[in-house]
Amino acid sequence: MNAHIDLGRRGEDAAAAYLLKLGWTILDRNWRCRDGEVDIVAHDGRRHVVCEVKTRATVRFGDPLEAITRTKAVRLRRLAWQWAAAHGLKGAPVQVDVLGLVIDGDGFTVDHLREVC
Repeated sequence: MNAHIDLGRRGEDAAAAYLLKLGWTILDRNWRCRDGEVDIVAHDGRRHVVCEVKTRATVRFGDPLEAITRTKAVRLRRLAWQWAAAHGLKGAPVQVDVLGLVIDGDGFTVDHLREVC
């Protein structure tokens, strides 16, 4: 398997585990539509949260959160609305969070940026 794909998959698994430790419920993973993919959809006990996961082996080329540009944020918001509509939640509040993960020993450090857009 491609090392990049494997790192991304491990990062998404670690992000899901992190959210579960927060007490959140994972509702969907790798949901796809014509416009793209949502990494994780969770419920934090109050609202639905679409989570974008960015994983890096090192910060040598920048923090993973730096990959979220204004264009990417707009796309994530659109995907969040599409996920909600596809699940009968059109008009419901959906938060968009970004989880930046960097390898740290045998695990990951997680930087959780809430309500990015």
